[in-house]
Amino acid sequence: MKKKITLFAVLVAVIVAGIYFTKFYLSKDLAARPQDVAVDTTDVKELTPMVYRFGLPVDSFEVLEGVVKNGESFGNILLANGVGYSVINKIATDFKDVFDVRWLRSGKPYSLFCESNDSSRVAKYMVYQSSAVEYYVFDLQDSVNVYSGKKDVTTKVHEVSGEINSSLYQTLVEKGASVGIAMKLADVYAWSIDFFRIQKGDYFKVIYEEKYIDDTVNVGVGRIIAADFNHGGTSFYAFHFDRPDENYSDYFDENGKTLRKAFLKAPLDFYRISSRYNPKRFHPVQKRWKAHLGTDYAAPTGTPIMATADGEVIAAAYTRGNGNYVKVRHNSTYTTQYLHMSKFAKGTKKGRIVKQGDIIGYVGSTGLATGPHVCYRFWKNGKQVDPYSQKLPEADPIKEKYKADYEAQMTVLKARLDKLPVEGAETDPEIHLASVGG
Repeated sequence: MKKKITLFAVLVAVIVAGIYFTKFYLSKDLAARPQDVAVDTTDVKELTPMVYRFGLPVDSFEVLEGVVKNGESFGNILLANGVGYSVINKIATDFKDVFDVRWLRSGKPYSLFCESNDSSRVAKYMVYQSSAVEYYVFDLQDSVNVYSGKKDVTTKVHEVSGEINSSLYQTLVEKGASVGIAMKLADVYAWSIDFFRIQKGDYFKVIYEEKYIDDTVNVGVGRIIAADFNHGGTSFYAFHFDRPDENYSDYFDENGKTLRKAFLKAPLDFYRISSRYNPKRFHPVQKRWKAHLGTDYAAPTGTPIMATADGEVIAAAYTRGNGNYVKVRHNSTYTTQYLHMSKFAKGTKKGRIVKQGDIIGYVGSTGLATGPHVCYRFWKNGKQVDPYSQKLPEADPIKEKYKADYEAQMTVLKARLDKLPVEGAETDPEIHLASVGG
């Protein structure tokens, strides 16, 4: 019995000793592991981030910049930079739906990406910039490919106001604002204001978007958010309202009435007017006083002429006095006529159904005309009248279900417009869209 107890005691002692020495050596091993060793990092450098343009790593290539010259073709550019006929032909035929090589335009920039260690400078990629925002990438390597891309564009909101002393363009230039605002305003007010008749003393207040690349490069005016154009002592308000999810977007006035009407104010896109409707006018060609039953809009030969309202072409012909002319019946009440065209638009003939804004011909000086212009004539119930003295039909007002939302948004925007000073106003710094209720 004593012998068994002694053996058991010895066994326990051995186990305890084993546990002790295991812990001892394990702790020494952990202490010597690398994570506890100080590392000298003084020679470690941060990696330089890769620079990309058009999605291509610039640092991996030598980039050659160029501009398409007059008469220069897509093939000429690539052949001069080591690209073979087979690649050029494949791009021209297999990728025509993505980029038709005939779309190349002189004056547009392009970039050639060549291997930086290749003394022959054979282009591996070509990037053609069709606009300030859009571009096309041509992969010229074995796996030929063509795809389009767009630069990231940010939108900033600005406001500008001013009184017109000479022209809307000049006033915008003096304010340091984009002259593109003039064309945008002409589009917004196409049914309300004849911009050929703007006069000294008229003024404008505008809240608008401007688009930028890399937050600094201006690429043009975006939408007009809100505007007040005072013409002849009357304020014409315009507020943009949309519901993109329902494809609903338009401009409305302070009462929720759409600015869109049955007739455009003018058949051209904003050129200077040469003479207004005048019942007594000395005819410059026939050299006698004659009623001038129309309004002349001077513009360069070839300027597109638009139908001012929906209707049917009832005449597209030539006479000695009118030259090439088109006459459109809009309904049982209204008819319009467009004179002295250089030529008719393709498809314009008797019986053609046209929509408001459709191109029906081009400005010229055919017939009895001293210079290129379009004479715009207007009939009501068979009698020729001055269109600018007529109360013309309006389009539908804002939808009932949107009225409350529109009223809330419009009230904020109108208050901001009304606070804008006119005399000596300058283009304001960026304001946030949220702050104007957009």
